[in-house]
Amino acid sequence: MVLRLLGPGLVTGAADDDPSGIATYSQAGAQFGYGLLWTVFLTTPFMIAIQLVSARIGRVTGRGLAANVMELAPRWLVLGLVFLLVAANTFNIAADIAAMGESLSLVIGGLNHEHALIFAFVSILLQVFVPYRRYSPVLKFLTLTLFAYVATALTVNIPWSTALLAAIWPRPAINADYFLMVVAVLGTTISPYLFFWQASQEVEEMNQGKVSRPLRELTRGGLTELDRIKVDTTIGMIFSNAIAFFIILTTAAVLNAHGVTNINSATQAAEALRPLAGDFTFLLFALGIIGTGLLAIPVLAGSAAYGVAEAFGWHATLEAKAPDAVGFYTIIAAATVIGFGLGFTGIDAIHMLVWSAVLNGIVAVPIMAMMMVIVGNEALMGRFKAGRRLTILGWIGTALMAVAVIAFFCSFIIG
Repeated sequence: MVLRLLGPGLVTGAADDDPSGIATYSQAGAQFGYGLLWTVFLTTPFMIAIQLVSARIGRVTGRGLAANVMELAPRWLVLGLVFLLVAANTFNIAADIAAMGESLSLVIGGLNHEHALIFAFVSILLQVFVPYRRYSPVLKFLTLTLFAYVATALTVNIPWSTALLAAIWPRPAINADYFLMVVAVLGTTISPYLFFWQASQEVEEMNQGKVSRPLRELTRGGLTELDRIKVDTTIGMIFSNAIAFFIILTTAAVLNAHGVTNINSATQAAEALRPLAGDFTFLLFALGIIGTGLLAIPVLAGSAAYGVAEAFGWHATLEAKAPDAVGFYTIIAAATVIGFGLGFTGIDAIHMLVWSAVLNGIVAVPIMAMMMVIVGNEALMGRFKAGRRLTILGWIGTALMAVAVIAFFCSFIIG
């Protein structure tokens, strides 16, 4: 019964643990051991709240996030934010595709770029030629690959009492590196592309469902849909952060414990695990990178396409055939192809992730603030505007993100 309720929220949460996110969590575990496990618990309620807001906006209004923001903000501002979103997502796609190619090379041999090309090509084909009603179950199935990181943790020796004590009763290090990593984990967990994707996926689900109308048009009922969204999103975000917990746990127990404290990519984390934890642990970790990448690339490219298409008033749905949504699918293809091409420029994955983080930081806070204004606006949301609890959590999450972004930029400028 619960499985039927899972959809956009589960996929969105799983996509947050992309290869770039895995790299961030791996570095957190390698550099600080169990000292940052608490961040997973800190971010969970705010992550749930802000994703509930984006999902509610999509399902209640029947439109994606960019289309709703256009109601409140000037067109030039929306276009600017969407442009930055596309740029950030493209850099993120580049880092993810590169990590996937390298991971497959580690497992079966071959050339990194050849493998990366296959992943990019397959991703584009699936999004362009497989309609949403058939593609959605594929994405949901790919979320199972994240269990590789649960299995990875079970293959290594973890001092559970020490780890859990550090998670519940942390002893933070008061230094710039520690604080910067806290900011990095927070920024990785709450990302703008997730907002755009989930809102638009609720619109896709609406068009495929029994009630193919925005909830605000209903004179009665609709609460069961909000209940579904709540269950789906809550499970999806808890699942996402649980996987992050296991990645930090594994790298802390193996890498940090053996003096390996610097990880620059998810692939490097996998390589470092091999001599210390064995081939099976390495294989699980590497295959997890590939599986999460196959899930995350469509979400990154798709969220960019939804944002651009809505800002320009184009037809925006994965259910459409290619000739009926040329602009929408062009953005998906372009973001993926350019992301693949960046792998040939010599720019390393870390620099691409830094630029992605900078651009995401610029986009995140204003978009979150606008989302909170929208979800509390009775003219836009009708009787489905957010309640007090969701509003408070959403605004606290927005404030927390604002602090994280300011801290990141300060460290970026000073560094």
